[in-house]
Amino acid sequence: MILGFLLFYVGAVLFLNGLWLLGKIEDREIVVINVVSGLVAGGVVVQGAFGAGADAGSIRAAALTLMFAATYFWVAYNRLVAVDGRGLGWFSLFVAITTVPVFLRGISSAGTPTEIWLASNWLIWGVLWFMYFLLLALGRPILRPTAWVTLLAGIVTGWLPGFLLLDGLM
Repeated sequence: MILGFLLFYVGAVLFLNGLWLLGKIEDREIVVINVVSGLVAGGVVVQGAFGAGADAGSIRAAALTLMFAATYFWVAYNRLVAVDGRGLGWFSLFVAITTVPVFLRGISSAGTPTEIWLASNWLIWGVLWFMYFLLLALGRPILRPTAWVTLLAGIVTGWLPGFLLLDGLM
């Protein structure tokens, strides 16, 4: 159930960040969903890494989830202080590289369609973070494609599966 909760907010923040990148939401307004989603992901991190029953697997998952929380808080911070985002771009490269072994480990051990889908999400998120690196750190002119990939990734990897998990349909 916690995965559905987390993915639901990942979907919301990615969908809205995609709209923001398309110019449909103002900079100051996008701060709210990024802070809320950062708090949701941060809560999952605290519960997974330090809660009752924490083990090596939950600590690993918490470390990976913290990459999401850090990204959301960083986006919010950048909108409040109006910086160019290069630091977030370089962080995005670090995260994109990190997603490669996570994807490979997940896909090699997947035994169900849901596990294949979860592993594939890491590949999609890795591509997305790499696009943020290209856009923010290197200044490549890929704003519009990055916006659309963000928006679609929000639906496919977050909102829809999160909603289905919360409803017990997945």
